[in-house]
Amino acid sequence: MAEQSFKAMLVEEAGEKKYTRRITTRSLSDLPENDLLIRVRYSSLNYKDALSAIGNKGVTRKFPHTPGIDAAGEVVEDKSGRFSKGDQVLVTSYDLGMNTPGGFGEYIRIPADWAVPLPEGLDLRQSMILGTAGFTAGLSVHKLAHGIKPEAGDILVTGATGGVGSMAVDILAKNGYRVVAVTGKQNEVDFLKRLGAAEVISREEVMEGADKPMMKTRWAGAVDVVGGEMLAAVIKATKYGGTVTCCGLVGSPDLPLNVFPFILRGVSLLGIDSVECPMERRLAVWEKLAGPWKPAHLEEAASECTLEDLDEKIDAILKGEIKGRTVVRMS
Repeated sequence: MAEQSFKAMLVEEAGEKKYTRRITTRSLSDLPENDLLIRVRYSSLNYKDALSAIGNKGVTRKFPHTPGIDAAGEVVEDKSGRFSKGDQVLVTSYDLGMNTPGGFGEYIRIPADWAVPLPEGLDLRQSMILGTAGFTAGLSVHKLAHGIKPEAGDILVTGATGGVGSMAVDILAKNGYRVVAVTGKQNEVDFLKRLGAAEVISREEVMEGADKPMMKTRWAGAVDVVGGEMLAAVIKATKYGGTVTCCGLVGSPDLPLNVFPFILRGVSLLGIDSVECPMERRLAVWEKLAGPWKPAHLEEAASECTLEDLDEKIDAILKGEIKGRTVVRMS
């Protein structure tokens, strides 16, 4: 197709551990030679995007680079023949926005097998309110629900005001679970209760007695996005046969824990990976997110910004000042 220019965020290496970011004009020839070209209508802001935007080499190795691990839009061209021009698709995970130019640009070019047809029941904007965070929450519920029924007891959600946490609270509550949300932001208690949390507790309450090898049981299951000492405390307080899912490390990648909860209470710790999740499971979870698991308060958990407004949002998410989901609307 003819050469075309478009707007994108570009993060550049300006010196030793110095990075700049700006909205600039790019060309389709700047994109990698993959089969599927997509006109991006919406993206979303994730913590991983913010790390890429400040030059974190654990996320993005080479610069200049366009972040954005989520994208939704229309197919412009597909050399693989899998999609037709005009098809609506969403893309999360894989290498998008990490080392492949991502959704903070008006166009992306990716391998065709990274794309998911937009499920019936979602529009493009809604799919990006969900995005990687909603998909990760969906994977967590998928694993929890296989062994833990609503009547088993309380489900704890840590980091509940964040993207994954807020989506998990909403999905679980909609499906009949009694959700206890954990947050360090006491001014957001009402927000979490509107999403469906039956109870909101502090981090300190979760950590009380965490220095012991085992704690009094409280949780039938949990969705943890924090890791570290918080995850260890949650596992120690999980009931016999309970399940804890783990998908984050904002607290720490280390897990200071003995084996007692696993061998004395039969607790299961299940890892959640949204990046390389097999397509069959990916499609199944997205279908549920568009149907019975579609959050009841999707819009309430979302705010919207333009590509030009994104810079200040990146600073805010790095400071822990963002609640719910931030959708990025492309012009």
